[in-house]
Amino acid sequence: MSTDEIIEAPPAPAQPHPRTGTRPRILPRLAGRAPAPPPAGTALHNISAVTAVLLALVAVGSVVHEPVLIPPLAASAAIVHSVPRLPLAQPRSVIAGHLLCAGVGYAILAALGSAPWAAALAAGIGLAVMTVARTPHSPACATAVVIVLHHPRPATFVPLLAGSVVVVVLAGWAASCARPSAPRYPAYWW
Repeated sequence: MSTDEIIEAPPAPAQPHPRTGTRPRILPRLAGRAPAPPPAGTALHNISAVTAVLLALVAVGSVVHEPVLIPPLAASAAIVHSVPRLPLAQPRSVIAGHLLCAGVGYAILAALGSAPWAAALAAGIGLAVMTVARTPHSPACATAVVIVLHHPRPATFVPLLAGSVVVVVLAGWAASCARPSAPRYPAYWW
């Protein structure tokens, strides 16, 4: 045999499932390398916590007539409750990321007006600012977009945004404390 020949080992046969005795065929291919789904109790706990937080924020937003906060905060709450150990889920990134992107959104709105291309520019600049500030939080880019497209009043929107992101972070911390088997949130506060 020469060194130019490639020898391929046959693929290992799939092992039978411990309970059913059947060999998996399609599901492992569909799952890929994604992590296993969380246990049902964990998923229910996360869904309940996120839903409760968002309903509370909707109520507050309705009182002050600023319901446009839901898209970016829904994404933030999902990250905080689903992947609490990631850097972009930490309080520093959630709070500072949204506030920095709000500043970028208002700056772009003042300089370029309300247009879809200006909103896209605000999101890109917001991401750059968060990267430099070491506060990566991708949902915060949506805050800049919301500001450019909906031009909310800063005197109402910014305090509501600041309070809302603090509520999202505190809800993540409380949910982590309430469920002993949950990963601890946050990994670091600042």
